[in-house]
Amino acid sequence: MKILISADMEGATGVTWPADVLPGTPQWERCRSMFTSDVDAAVRGFFEAGADEVLINEAHWTMRNLLLEQLDERAEMITGRHKALSMVEGIQHGDVDGVAYIGYHTGAGSEGVLAHTYLANSLTGVWADGVRAGEGRLNTLVAAEFGVPVVLVTGDDRTVEDAKGYAPDALGVAVKDYVSRYAAVCRPPARTAAEIRDAARRAAPLAGRRTPPQPEPHTVELEFDAEHLVGAATVVPGVERSGERRVAFTSAGAYDMIRCFKAVTTVVSAAVEEQYG
Repeated sequence: MKILISADMEGATGVTWPADVLPGTPQWERCRSMFTSDVDAAVRGFFEAGADEVLINEAHWTMRNLLLEQLDERAEMITGRHKALSMVEGIQHGDVDGVAYIGYHTGAGSEGVLAHTYLANSLTGVWADGVRAGEGRLNTLVAAEFGVPVVLVTGDDRTVEDAKGYAPDALGVAVKDYVSRYAAVCRPPARTAAEIRDAARRAAPLAGRRTPPQPEPHTVELEFDAEHLVGAATVVPGVERSGERRVAFTSAGAYDMIRCFKAVTTVVSAAVEEQYG
Protein backbone atom coordinates (compact mmCIF):
# COMPACT_ATOMS: atom_id res chain seq x y z
CA MET A 1 0.00 0.00 0.00
CA LYS A 2 1.35 3.40 -1.02
CA ILE A 3 -0.15 6.61 0.33
CA LEU A 4 0.41 10.06 -1.13
CA ILE A 5 0.13 12.99 1.28
CA SER A 6 -0.61 16.35 -0.32
CA ALA A 7 0.53 18.81 2.34
CA ASP A 8 -0.69 22.40 2.42
CA MET A 9 -0.04 24.86 5.23
CA GLU A 10 -3.05 27.14 5.72
CA GLY A 11 -5.00 24.33 7.35
CA ALA A 12 -2.19 23.29 9.69
CA THR A 13 -2.35 23.35 13.48
CA GLY A 14 -2.01 26.86 14.92
CA VAL A 15 -2.05 28.70 11.59
CA THR A 16 -4.48 31.64 11.43
CA TRP A 17 -3.02 34.63 9.58
CA PRO A 18 -0.87 35.44 6.52
CA ALA A 19 2.48 35.78 8.30
CA ASP A 20 2.05 32.22 9.57
CA VAL A 21 2.38 30.89 6.03
CA LEU A 22 4.54 33.46 4.22
CA PRO A 23 8.06 32.06 3.77
CA GLY A 24 10.75 34.07 5.49
CA THR A 25 8.69 35.57 8.31
CA PRO A 26 9.38 34.71 11.96
CA GLN A 27 5.83 33.39 12.31
CA TRP A 28 6.26 31.08 9.30
CA GLU A 29 9.45 29.72 10.83
CA ARG A 30 7.55 28.96 14.03
CA CYS A 31 4.56 27.41 12.26
CA ARG A 32 6.70 25.15 10.07
CA SER A 33 7.23 22.90 13.06
CA MET A 34 3.49 22.56 13.72
CA PHE A 35 2.86 21.95 10.02
CA THR A 36 5.51 19.23 10.05
CA SER A 37 3.95 17.73 13.19
CA ASP A 38 0.59 17.33 11.40
CA VAL A 39 2.18 15.67 8.40
CA ASP A 40 4.43 13.41 10.47
CA ALA A 41 1.45 12.28 12.53
CA ALA A 42 -0.32 11.16 9.36
CA VAL A 43 2.82 9.39 8.14
CA ARG A 44 3.14 7.44 11.38
CA GLY A 45 -0.53 6.53 11.42
CA PHE A 46 -0.46 5.18 7.88
CA PHE A 47 2.64 3.10 8.57
CA GLU A 48 1.08 1.74 11.74
CA ALA A 49 -1.89 0.64 9.64
CA GLY A 50 0.29 -1.32 7.24
CA ALA A 51 1.37 1.14 4.56
CA ASP A 52 4.52 0.10 2.69
CA GLU A 53 5.29 3.59 1.37
CA VAL A 54 4.24 7.12 2.25
CA LEU A 55 5.19 9.84 -0.21
CA ILE A 56 4.69 13.46 0.83
CA ASN A 57 4.19 16.12 -1.80
CA GLU A 58 4.90 19.66 -0.55
CA ALA A 59 1.99 21.75 -1.81
CA HIS A 60 2.31 25.16 -0.14
CA TRP A 61 3.65 28.33 -1.80
CA THR A 62 7.37 27.70 -2.52
CA MET A 63 6.80 24.05 -1.66
CA ARG A 64 9.80 24.22 0.66
CA ASN A 65 8.18 24.47 4.08
CA LEU A 66 8.22 21.09 5.78
CA LEU A 67 11.16 20.19 7.99
CA LEU A 68 12.50 16.99 6.48
CA GLU A 69 14.68 16.30 9.51
CA GLN A 70 11.60 16.13 11.74
CA LEU A 71 9.77 13.53 9.64
CA ASP A 72 9.58 9.80 10.25
CA GLU A 73 12.60 8.24 8.54
CA ARG A 74 10.42 5.86 6.54
CA ALA A 75 8.75 8.72 4.61
CA GLU A 76 9.90 10.30 1.36
CA MET A 77 9.10 13.82 0.21
CA ILE A 78 8.84 15.74 -3.04
CA THR A 79 9.93 19.28 -2.26
CA GLY A 80 10.18 22.29 -4.56
CA ARG A 81 8.08 23.93 -7.26
CA HIS A 82 7.28 23.45 -10.96
CA LYS A 83 5.73 20.01 -10.94
CA ALA A 84 3.42 18.60 -13.59
CA LEU A 85 0.48 18.15 -11.22
CA SER A 86 1.39 20.75 -8.60
CA MET A 87 -0.43 19.82 -5.37
CA VAL A 88 -0.98 16.16 -6.26
CA GLU A 89 2.31 15.48 -7.98
CA GLY A 90 3.15 11.77 -7.80
CA ILE A 91 -0.41 10.54 -8.23
CA GLN A 92 0.03 10.00 -11.98
CA HIS A 93 2.42 7.03 -11.90
CA GLY A 94 -0.12 4.29 -11.23
CA ASP A 95 1.29 3.13 -7.89
CA VAL A 96 -0.62 5.29 -5.37
CA ASP A 97 -3.45 3.57 -3.47
CA GLY A 98 -4.82 6.52 -1.53
CA VAL A 99 -4.28 10.24 -1.08
CA ALA A 100 -4.49 12.29 2.11
CA TYR A 101 -4.94 16.07 2.20
CA ILE A 102 -3.12 17.42 5.25
CA GLY A 103 -3.37 21.11 6.17
CA TYR A 104 -6.04 21.91 3.58
CA HIS A 105 -8.43 24.86 3.63
CA THR A 106 -11.67 26.05 2.05
CA GLY A 107 -11.83 27.79 -1.32
CA ALA A 108 -11.98 31.39 -2.46
CA GLY A 109 -15.16 33.16 -1.39
CA SER A 110 -16.01 30.60 1.29
CA GLU A 111 -15.96 30.75 5.07
CA GLY A 112 -12.72 29.34 6.43
CA VAL A 113 -9.35 30.22 7.92
CA LEU A 114 -7.17 31.75 5.17
CA ALA A 115 -9.72 30.63 2.58
CA HIS A 116 -8.46 30.93 -1.01
CA THR A 117 -7.91 28.89 -4.15
CA TYR A 118 -4.32 28.88 -5.41
CA LEU A 119 -4.03 32.68 -5.23
CA ALA A 120 -3.96 34.31 -1.80
CA ASN A 121 -6.28 37.01 -3.16
CA SER A 122 -7.63 38.21 -6.56
CA LEU A 123 -9.81 35.11 -7.03
CA THR A 124 -13.23 35.49 -5.42
CA GLY A 125 -14.65 32.20 -6.59
CA VAL A 126 -13.98 29.04 -8.58
CA TRP A 127 -16.58 26.61 -9.90
CA ALA A 128 -15.91 23.17 -11.34
CA ASP A 129 -18.76 21.77 -13.41
CA GLY A 130 -21.08 24.30 -11.78
CA VAL A 131 -20.10 23.52 -8.18
CA ARG A 132 -18.04 25.92 -6.04
CA ALA A 133 -14.60 24.38 -5.79
CA GLY A 134 -11.59 24.82 -3.58
CA GLU A 135 -8.26 23.10 -4.01
CA GLY A 136 -9.60 19.93 -2.41
CA ARG A 137 -12.36 19.45 -4.97
CA LEU A 138 -10.11 20.31 -7.93
CA ASN A 139 -7.41 17.90 -6.76
CA THR A 140 -9.98 15.19 -6.11
CA LEU A 141 -11.12 15.36 -9.74
CA VAL A 142 -7.51 14.67 -10.72
CA ALA A 143 -7.15 11.86 -8.18
CA ALA A 144 -10.35 10.21 -9.43
CA GLU A 145 -9.07 10.28 -13.00
CA PHE A 146 -6.10 8.18 -11.83
CA GLY A 147 -8.31 5.85 -9.79
CA VAL A 148 -7.05 7.06 -6.42
CA PRO A 149 -9.48 7.64 -3.52
CA VAL A 150 -9.16 10.44 -0.97
CA VAL A 151 -8.92 8.79 2.45
CA LEU A 152 -8.16 11.62 4.92
CA VAL A 153 -8.61 15.41 5.09
CA THR A 154 -7.31 17.71 7.85
CA GLY A 155 -7.79 21.46 8.28
CA ASP A 156 -10.24 23.73 10.05
CA ASP A 157 -13.80 22.60 10.77
CA ARG A 158 -15.16 24.28 7.63
CA THR A 159 -12.63 22.37 5.52
CA VAL A 160 -13.66 19.05 7.01
CA GLU A 161 -17.30 19.86 6.34
CA ASP A 162 -16.53 20.96 2.76
CA ALA A 163 -14.71 17.66 2.10
CA LYS A 164 -17.92 15.74 2.67
CA GLY A 165 -19.09 17.15 -0.64
CA TYR A 166 -16.18 15.86 -2.75
CA ALA A 167 -14.78 12.95 -0.67
CA PRO A 168 -17.70 11.64 1.40
CA ASP A 169 -15.91 8.46 2.47
CA ALA A 170 -12.75 10.20 3.69
CA LEU A 171 -12.09 10.67 7.38
CA GLY A 172 -11.70 14.24 8.62
CA VAL A 173 -9.78 15.87 11.44
CA ALA A 174 -10.45 19.48 12.41
CA VAL A 175 -7.31 20.91 14.02
CA LYS A 176 -9.01 24.28 14.67
CA ASP A 177 -12.44 25.89 14.52
CA TYR A 178 -13.20 28.83 12.24
CA VAL A 179 -13.86 32.21 13.85
CA SER A 180 -12.99 34.44 10.89
CA ARG A 181 -10.66 34.34 7.91
CA TYR A 182 -7.80 35.30 10.24
CA ALA A 183 -8.88 33.80 13.57
CA ALA A 184 -9.59 30.32 14.91
CA VAL A 185 -9.98 28.34 18.11
CA CYS A 186 -6.81 26.24 17.98
CA ARG A 187 -5.76 22.99 19.65
CA PRO A 188 -2.11 22.39 20.71
CA PRO A 189 0.03 20.25 18.38
CA ALA A 190 0.36 17.40 20.88
CA ARG A 191 -3.42 16.99 20.76
CA THR A 192 -3.89 17.42 17.01
CA ALA A 193 -0.98 15.08 16.22
CA ALA A 194 -2.61 12.32 18.26
CA GLU A 195 -5.94 12.86 16.50
CA ILE A 196 -4.38 12.89 13.02
CA ARG A 197 -2.31 9.79 13.75
CA ASP A 198 -5.38 7.89 14.93
CA ALA A 199 -7.42 9.04 11.93
CA ALA A 200 -4.68 7.96 9.51
CA ARG A 201 -4.68 4.48 11.06
CA ARG A 202 -8.43 4.26 10.57
CA ALA A 203 -8.31 5.80 7.08
CA ALA A 204 -5.74 3.38 5.65
CA PRO A 205 -8.29 0.60 4.93
CA LEU A 206 -10.10 3.03 2.61
CA ALA A 207 -7.11 2.99 0.27
CA GLY A 208 -7.22 0.87 -2.86
CA ARG A 209 -6.61 1.79 -6.48
CA ARG A 210 -9.59 1.65 -8.78
CA THR A 211 -9.43 1.08 -12.52
CA PRO A 212 -8.96 4.60 -13.90
CA PRO A 213 -12.09 5.74 -15.73
CA GLN A 214 -12.07 7.29 -19.16
CA PRO A 215 -11.28 11.01 -18.83
CA GLU A 216 -14.36 13.20 -18.78
CA PRO A 217 -14.53 16.88 -19.78
CA HIS A 218 -14.59 19.45 -16.99
CA THR A 219 -15.62 23.09 -17.19
CA VAL A 220 -14.03 25.52 -14.75
CA GLU A 221 -15.15 29.11 -14.20
CA LEU A 222 -13.11 31.68 -12.27
CA GLU A 223 -14.25 35.01 -10.83
CA PHE A 224 -11.74 37.78 -10.12
CA ASP A 225 -11.90 40.89 -7.96
CA ALA A 226 -10.88 43.17 -10.85
CA GLU A 227 -11.92 43.25 -14.51
CA HIS A 228 -8.41 43.64 -15.93
CA LEU A 229 -7.52 40.15 -14.70
CA VAL A 230 -9.97 38.73 -17.23
CA GLY A 231 -7.79 40.14 -19.98
CA ALA A 232 -4.73 38.55 -18.42
CA ALA A 233 -6.40 35.15 -18.04
CA THR A 234 -7.68 34.98 -21.61
CA VAL A 235 -4.10 35.03 -22.88
CA VAL A 236 -4.12 31.31 -22.04
CA PRO A 237 -5.43 29.37 -25.08
CA GLY A 238 -8.95 28.03 -24.57
CA VAL A 239 -9.82 30.45 -21.77
CA GLU A 240 -12.68 32.79 -22.64
CA ARG A 241 -14.52 35.65 -20.96
CA SER A 242 -17.77 34.47 -19.38
CA GLY A 243 -18.76 37.62 -17.48
CA GLU A 244 -17.56 41.06 -16.44
CA ARG A 245 -15.01 39.58 -14.03
CA ARG A 246 -15.23 35.93 -15.03
CA VAL A 247 -13.51 33.52 -17.39
CA ALA A 248 -14.20 29.87 -18.17
CA PHE A 249 -12.56 26.97 -19.95
CA THR A 250 -13.38 23.34 -20.72
CA SER A 251 -10.74 20.63 -20.68
CA ALA A 252 -10.93 17.08 -22.03
CA GLY A 253 -10.01 15.61 -18.64
CA ALA A 254 -8.96 16.45 -15.10
CA TYR A 255 -5.24 16.23 -15.90
CA ASP A 256 -5.59 18.92 -18.55
CA MET A 257 -8.00 20.87 -16.34
CA ILE A 258 -5.63 21.30 -13.41
CA ARG A 259 -2.74 22.22 -15.70
CA CYS A 260 -4.82 24.89 -17.45
CA PHE A 261 -6.02 26.17 -14.07
CA LYS A 262 -2.42 26.46 -12.90
CA ALA A 263 -1.49 28.34 -16.08
CA VAL A 264 -4.36 30.80 -15.60
CA THR A 265 -3.51 31.52 -11.97
CA THR A 266 0.17 31.94 -12.79
CA VAL A 267 -0.56 34.47 -15.54
CA VAL A 268 -3.09 36.32 -13.39
CA SER A 269 -0.73 36.57 -10.42
CA ALA A 270 1.78 38.34 -12.68
CA ALA A 271 -0.88 40.92 -13.62
CA VAL A 272 -1.64 41.96 -10.04
CA GLU A 273 -0.24 45.30 -8.92
CA GLU A 274 0.92 45.72 -5.31
CA GLN A 275 -1.52 48.40 -4.17
CA TYR A 276 -4.56 48.15 -6.44
CA GLY A 277 -4.58 44.46 -7.26
